[in-house]
Amino acid sequence: MKRAIYPGSFDPVTNGHLDVVERARKLFDEVIVAVAHNDEKQPLFSLKERLNLLQQTVGKIDNVRIAQFDGLLVEFAVQQKANAVIRGLRAVSDFEFEFQMALMNRKLEGNVETIFLMPKEEYTYLSSRLVKEIARLGGDVSKFVPSPVASALGKKFKG
Repeated sequence: MKRAIYPGSFDPVTNGHLDVVERARKLFDEVIVAVAHNDEKQPLFSLKERLNLLQQTVGKIDNVRIAQFDGLLVEFAVQQKANAVIRGLRAVSDFEFEFQMALMNRKLEGNVETIFLMPKEEYTYLSSRLVKEIARLGGDVSKFVPSPVASALGKKFKG
């Protein structure tokens, strides 16, 4: 079985993330959307909330599983018997950081490949950070995120 990990903070999950999941599903038998737990970051949504939002969105897609992980991504990939890590690239500005991470992961675990996938052009500008900023300022984010996420953002930034 060809299994891939699609890691991220998913704070929150966007339509760009969903697009990358769909692309990865065409290449792998199973895609594990893995939420990173990072104590150094201050996410808008708690780990439990992010897992719940992912379950409501990508969790309904065949051959997609939601998981969480702590520690090194490549160790998690080995535990899950995954042979690839999926990373989304929106722009050239993403590439340098992602390239460094891919090379380091290869050094740590040579049996896990990194696959870069580009989302549809309409999502290349989209980021969780921008979506949160639009929602915080009272803007409509419904074109950028699945409806459960838009609703959750609305609740976070109300009064």
